[in-house]
Amino acid sequence: MKPLKAYRDPAFINSKEARSLRILAEYLEPKSRLEQEGVEDTIVFFGSARLKEDSIWCQAARTLAFRLTQWSKGLATTAQRRFVVCTGGGPGIMAAANRGASEAQGRNVGLTISLPREESVNPHVTRELSFHFHYFFMRKFWLAYMAKAVIVFPGGYGTLDELFEVLTLVQTKRMTKHLPIVLFGTSYWNEVINFDALVRHGTINAEDVNLVHRTDSVDDAYDWIVRQLTEHALGQPGAML
Repeated sequence: MKPLKAYRDPAFINSKEARSLRILAEYLEPKSRLEQEGVEDTIVFFGSARLKEDSIWCQAARTLAFRLTQWSKGLATTAQRRFVVCTGGGPGIMAAANRGASEAQGRNVGLTISLPREESVNPHVTRELSFHFHYFFMRKFWLAYMAKAVIVFPGGYGTLDELFEVLTLVQTKRMTKHLPIVLFGTSYWNEVINFDALVRHGTINAEDVNLVHRTDSVDDAYDWIVRQLTEHALGQPGAML
């Protein structure tokens, strides 16, 4: 029997010595596939996997994704796809947003992650744009790197982690692109995050509160995002930090 080549040897590929190769694969494989599918940039929806599809927030996410997808499809003048709806690929808010984009007959992205309680990708993600990650930080890289707008619906630890990662990148200007961030569900966010207390204690600046746009209205969120993207992103296709 011929000896295995290193890159075909499961024992090596899954070893700690090959960790850097696995990390690199989670960068290069999505990059290759996104380029093949012509996805230039995304609108990212964050939110709880635990919310039921008939909840007001899931219904809002579905409607907003539908409308933004219709708008983005109207921009198409080449094979490139702009402002494609992207989620973490799971249930709840994620499935609602992917469903809305699919119902608008638009392609959409799902970036799932390996978890102890495995959750399969929701059925609304475009098959060619379904990605599965082992490393959280690589998944978060792709969520942030492709994004030209972020909409954050109510969620738990994972959603808060994603929100604060993006806010930190914007606040510290490590992310140089203009990134509009919507917090959808004002009563929830006012209870969960006390931004005014952070200002009062001096741990953030007063202007940092304005890094997010808060709303309960699909119409307002849609109008604000479209206005921001039209002004700041239409002329800058492609992923960037």
